[in-house]
Amino acid sequence: MDVYEAIKKRRDVRSWFLKRHIESAVLGRILNAGNYAPSVGLSQPWNYIVVRDIETRKKVKENVEEKRMDFYRSLPDEKKTKFNNIKIEGILESDLNIAVTCDFSRKGPDILGRKTIPETSEYSVVLSVENMWLAAISEGIGIGWISFIDPESVKRILGIPEEIKLIAYLAVGYISENHDTPELEEKGWEKRDNLSNFVYMDKWGEKPDKNMMVSLYNSKF
Repeated sequence: MDVYEAIKKRRDVRSWFLKRHIESAVLGRILNAGNYAPSVGLSQPWNYIVVRDIETRKKVKENVEEKRMDFYRSLPDEKKTKFNNIKIEGILESDLNIAVTCDFSRKGPDILGRKTIPETSEYSVVLSVENMWLAAISEGIGIGWISFIDPESVKRILGIPEEIKLIAYLAVGYISENHDTPELEEKGWEKRDNLSNFVYMDKWGEKPDKNMMVSLYNSKF
């Protein structure tokens, strides 16, 4: 699978997980892809906590359910029905979970390139997650990024030190199918807009010329 195909096939997976074990060698390749991500000052601020223990995952799921209900109650009535049809996580259905963290102290305080934009440490960890996501789909494995969590509560469940920031909590497992259309679009929650809506030329709000706009609109890979 080339990189464009992996990007196109990547989905935020919550459904379709198989009861199939991920072998250590495969998991190692996925984590190593994460470790090869670019990082500010080559600081590699990430850590990966692989969570297989079911009881630990149940505790995280309880936290997710609390946050799910908080969001549900905040919705207008016309969106509550749509939201009820959307699965938001696959914590127990997946083979394993991975918590990805950011250690701002990694390799000392003098990180080249971070002084002006401190958030680049967190951006680096997000790039690591994307690398893992693309590597996983090339292995026939799906990843779901679970954002319905209280990070501090999940940190306590996993024993993560106070000074370490939790960036992502992922459900990871082999999948039975991979849809061409994102699940949120299938369920009528949201849709992907065309690239031409997001590109400016030279200054904010300045649209490219007509030929480039046509190329952007028709761009596919």
